[in-house]
Amino acid sequence: MTKAIRFHKTGAPDVLVLEDISIPAPGPGEVQIKQEAIGVNYIDIYHRTGAYPLPLPSGMGVEGSGVVTAVGPDVTAFQVGDRVAYAGGPPAAYSEERNVPAARTLKIPKDISAEVAASLIFKGLTVE
Repeated sequence: MTKAIRFHKTGAPDVLVLEDISIPAPGPGEVQIKQEAIGVNYIDIYHRTGAYPLPLPSGMGVEGSGVVTAVGPDVTAFQVGDRVAYAGGPPAAYSEERNVPAARTLKIPKDISAEVAASLIFKGLTVE
């Protein structure tokens, strides 16, 4: 079991609940990540309020970073212990652990903190 912030109906912040959930083994093309940091974005509010509808119940958050704890079948670019960041996929970043499509995941260099990686991956970075 892992802890996750979820919502079963749309609305104000008080619809958010902390729940114990089970995380299945990663499926084909997925990695399982123990979260170290997450990004918080306006889209999270849009999901919670129903402005961008999601199937309910739903998790929250679309970006984060952490350490790979398991890899699904057909995943060759990542291995257990890799430090990674991701963006997109089904909302579930507000959790201790989650499965993420490997195609939406990047390895992060040692000199970039989990917090920096999680805060930048969804927004992108422009270099001038």
